[in-house]
Amino acid sequence: MNSQLGILNQQPTKTYTVEEAKRKLEAYCAYQDRCHKEVREKLIQMRMIPDAVDAIIYHLLQHKFLDEERFARSFARGKFRHKKWGKNRIKQELKQREIGNYLINKAFTEIPEEEYRNTFDALAQKRFDQLTEKDKYKKRKKLADYLMYRGWPGDWVYEKAKELIP
Repeated sequence: MNSQLGILNQQPTKTYTVEEAKRKLEAYCAYQDRCHKEVREKLIQMRMIPDAVDAIIYHLLQHKFLDEERFARSFARGKFRHKKWGKNRIKQELKQREIGNYLINKAFTEIPEEEYRNTFDALAQKRFDQLTEKDKYKKRKKLADYLMYRGWPGDWVYEKAKELIP
């Protein structure tokens, strides 16, 4: 009986023509830069056939709605400026989105070296000020773990942890 009710409660799956899907994906890409992987997953979720997926992605590329380099650059800039991520974390996240090393390195040009170092120092100091741990070794580990998780270089992290917690 329950299995029959489940069938009755299911909503019919929306289907899209290629033109409808193009318009929908144009809006999706115009709202925020997207990578090829996100767009492909969105089209598959929309139940588009492989030939239609390829045609729509080609259309988006031709009309500059989709640009991997622009995506990588804005992703790196945004995650660094807003989330205070280091290059290791940014690189890891871009690789998960199937962005190649060439574009990752181009994206890193969006992060000025002096600003990168200053952000690291400010983030480390801010986190140090928040820690209430009494044991200096535990406190040092908590600070290091926090900074490592955010993708900052290991040598910087351990140097800064020893500097702030001697």
